[in-house]
Amino acid sequence: MNSNQNIIINIDKDTQVSRIINGMWQVSGAHGNINKKDAIKSMKNHVDNGLITWDLADHYGPAEDFVKSFREKLKNQGEIELLEKLQFFTKWVPRPQKITREIVEDAVDISRERMGMDSLDMLQFHWWNYKDKNYLKAIEYLDDLRQQGVIKHLGLTNFDTKHLQEFIDMGIKIISNQVQYSLIDTRPESLMQELCEQENIELFVYGTLGGGLITDRFLNRSEPFTSHLNTASLHKYKNMINRWGGWSLFQEYLSIIKKIADKHHVSIANVAVRYVLENPAVASAILGVRLGISEHIEENLRVFNFSLDQEDYDSLNRIGSKSRNLLEIIGDCGDEYR
Repeated sequence: MNSNQNIIINIDKDTQVSRIINGMWQVSGAHGNINKKDAIKSMKNHVDNGLITWDLADHYGPAEDFVKSFREKLKNQGEIELLEKLQFFTKWVPRPQKITREIVEDAVDISRERMGMDSLDMLQFHWWNYKDKNYLKAIEYLDDLRQQGVIKHLGLTNFDTKHLQEFIDMGIKIISNQVQYSLIDTRPESLMQELCEQENIELFVYGTLGGGLITDRFLNRSEPFTSHLNTASLHKYKNMINRWGGWSLFQEYLSIIKKIADKHHVSIANVAVRYVLENPAVASAILGVRLGISEHIEENLRVFNFSLDQEDYDSLNRIGSKSRNLLEIIGDCGDEYR
């Protein structure tokens, strides 16, 4: 892996990604209406600033369709060189069912058609229930498609350490696992990190800003009522904060993070992202983009202008020691979904 200060890194000999990945969950419908024309224009602005990698899924509303439109626009404008640099990582999140080769191939073909791609840059696989062993068939069929070139890379979403190890033992070539990781939720540091470093598997991490809660906006704010949390992300991560230690401790934490941010002349959000990027197992942080509604490109790029020092880590650890252990409360990475 390249220096932490680089915006672009290699995760494979033929694959480069940006250390900040543009997350498209926000176009799924739970974060306000998205205008397609404005969204495509915003996508161009992101890639022009070096943010060349996109995270999406088959169930993120029109996300895969936006990718196709964006790719076609770049082709029509003759920007082939730029297009070749971009990476679009989608997900397959099947409902619980008996898995056949046909089901897997059909799902992959739908994503290829929707995204206008002969070969998917990456397919990230999620499974809801480990007791249903059909996930073993699913991963074998997906790996077959990878070997055929229909999928360039195979990744996972929200798999725990035990089941990631299971795939490794099967000889499945997994290049990445996408998990929740933030200053609040440090579970990947307990089990997942060691295995990923040992097996050269990259972590793509999300929830790093707590849906917007780990930002200057919520510093010195009274605890918000549920009715004031106007996005699905805010609801989700406010519940995580409650389990971690509550709003009072969270405010104490934000105050410490703010002092660190002021020291480096950056924002609370910058410190939160910098923290996860300095973990050697983490390739990229996925930051949600509200395409055509709001942009934080310039602020996000400040992440590459500084590094945290030992004094910063000592300050963060003092608060972390007061919180509850989410590994004991929730379980390993992804267990909150099972």
